[in-house]
Amino acid sequence: MRRFAANIRTHSGIPTAVTHPSTGKPARILKLVSFLSTMVALALLQLACGSHGIGPQTPVSPNQPSFSHVILVMEENHSFSEVIGNSAMPYLNSLASQYGLATQYFANGHPSMPNYLMLTTGQMESFDDNFSGTISDDNIVRELVNAGKSWKAYEESIPSPGYLGGDVAPYVRRHNPFSYLSDVQNDPSQAANIVPFSQFASDLSSNTLPQYSFISPDVNDDAHSGTLSAADSWLQSNIAPLLASSTFQNSGLLIITFDESEDTDVEHGGGHVATIVISSKSKMKYQSQSEYQHQSTLRLVLAASGVDRFPGLSGTAPDMTEFFTGQ
Repeated sequence: MRRFAANIRTHSGIPTAVTHPSTGKPARILKLVSFLSTMVALALLQLACGSHGIGPQTPVSPNQPSFSHVILVMEENHSFSEVIGNSAMPYLNSLASQYGLATQYFANGHPSMPNYLMLTTGQMESFDDNFSGTISDDNIVRELVNAGKSWKAYEESIPSPGYLGGDVAPYVRRHNPFSYLSDVQNDPSQAANIVPFSQFASDLSSNTLPQYSFISPDVNDDAHSGTLSAADSWLQSNIAPLLASSTFQNSGLLIITFDESEDTDVEHGGGHVATIVISSKSKMKYQSQSEYQHQSTLRLVLAASGVDRFPGLSGTAPDMTEFFTGQ
């Protein structure tokens, strides 16, 4: 994640100009206002969700299909316009053109941490990429386990299964949001579900993929430190076999998203990012114009797994059923 701390000039306490800390170039004040407004609105919504219990809920849409395997793949730090149509990512763009593309999808904030936590707790629990605490709020693990569903986090380059410690390059802990959850920290059987990504291929071949799979490439392969071309090659090498498998073709759902846009893009908090929805039940060559954020993806992966309770803001987030046939 690229850190962002704008230089803000004020007059009588009112922002008059914003410059990027490294380039010194001006940033549009409207973007700052949009960012602050989004943060205030989300903070109020999070308060409504309560600190530990389940928040407000809307029913699962009757149009929501169920899947035997739901997979979320994370990419890093690039805007929609940097990714979609970019010849450096031919494989990802082939998926975007063939399946469902969310054209108005926005990350929740900067830096990485609030986005990864939104995808697991429905709340932006921290804006600190060095956060090392414990989160006891309602979360995806709790709801999956309560519903009798299995899960794994496949973390590339993690030192060992169940590892809950700090960064060991090129693995970074902030890209493993499960490691902060009390449900995982306090239960060795749940911590054991955090495994090296190398186990994914064997689980796929042995037909033992869990109900929910969270996949985080390391920083060399997720476009964080490496190139978009390298990230695309990683996707083609590791995701193409999944899509070709009978396991996926029978009843699999894959979502590929980016945690956040570039750090100067603060639209809706974290900027405009690409998100692709892939399944045998998906509308083909579909482009959604609806506005979504990460809480909708959290809602989708749970609803698609047969779970009807949703943590935090995902409880009332717009559902994404428009991507599937029958709509």
